[in-house]
Amino acid sequence: MPADFEILINNFSVGIFGMIPAIFGYYLIGPLMEAILAILMMGVNVLINHALLPLVAIFVEPAKVLFLNNAINHGIFTPIGIEQASQTGRSIMYMLEANPGPGLGVLLAYWIFSKDQATKDSAPGAIIIHFFGGIHEIYFPYILMNPIVIIAPILGNICAIAFYALMGCGLQGPASPGSIIAFMSMAPKDAIIPTAIGVILAAGFLLRLPVRSLK
Repeated sequence: MPADFEILINNFSVGIFGMIPAIFGYYLIGPLMEAILAILMMGVNVLINHALLPLVAIFVEPAKVLFLNNAINHGIFTPIGIEQASQTGRSIMYMLEANPGPGLGVLLAYWIFSKDQATKDSAPGAIIIHFFGGIHEIYFPYILMNPIVIIAPILGNICAIAFYALMGCGLQGPASPGSIIAFMSMAPKDAIIPTAIGVILAAGFLLRLPVRSLK
C-alpha cells in the first residue's frame, strides 16, 4: 500500500466489502423476510378479526426479535389504531408492540439469573437503553443467543394485552420510540395506573418463569 494512501484505500475497501453483503441481503434475505412478515400479518389479522387479541403476542414477539417490530407496528397496528382513536379517543392497538414490559422482563432476568458474567454485566445498561430510551432492539440479541427465552415475552405480553382488554385501556397515539416515558405519556389520564400495571405484569411475569437455561 503506497504511503499516505492508507486512509483512502481502507475507506474504499470498507465500502466495497460493505456493498457485497448489502446486495446479498437485498436479493436473497429480503424476500425471505418479506414472506415471514406476510405470514405474521395474516396471523395477526385473523386473531384481531376473531376477538383473540391477547394471542397476537404469539406473532408480535417473534416478529420483534427478527427486527420486524417497526414494520408490524406501523404497518398493521398504527393504521387500525388511528381509526379507533378517532372514534373513541384511544386504541389498544398502540399497546401491542410498544409495551416496554416484555423486554424489561427479559433484561431483568438476564441481569439477575444469567450464568455468564459478561452478559450479566451488560444487562443493566441495556435496561436503561430499552426502558427509558425506547430502543427495543437492544434486547433482541439476548433472546437470539438463547431462542427458548422467546416464550417468556410471548406469555408476558399475552398477560398484559389481556389485562388491557379487560380494563378497556388504550393509548391516544402511537408510542414511538416505545420507552416507558412515551408509553405513559400517550395514556389517557384516567388510564395511567392500569397502563403502568400492564407494563409491570408483562415484566414481572417473566421473572417467575424457569431461568436456569439463561447463559
